[in-house]
Amino acid sequence: MLNCKKSKNFDRKGIEMETTKKIKMSLAFVNKTESELARDLGTSRQSLNQRMKTDKFTTDELSRIAESLGAKFVPCAFEFPDGTKI
Repeated sequence: MLNCKKSKNFDRKGIEMETTKKIKMSLAFVNKTESELARDLGTSRQSLNQRMKTDKFTTDELSRIAESLGAKFVPCAFEFPDGTKI
C-alpha cells in the first residue's frame, strides 16, 4: 500500500488531501462519475465506495484509476496531459 498521507500533498488552503479526495476532484476535473470509474475498473460502485471509505489503495490501483481518468499516476498525485496535478 502506498501511504500518501505521509507525503506533503496539500490543497489550495494548505490542508493535506486524502487520496479519496484527490480521486473525487479528478473525477470532477474530467467530468466522470464514480459509477463510470467503477465500470472502467471492472468493479461495482459499491465496492469502489467501500475502498474510498478506507482511503487505502495500492500503487497498481491508483495507476489504473489514473489511466481511466486519462491521466498518469505520479507519487501521490494524478497528472493530466495539460500539466494539472491533483
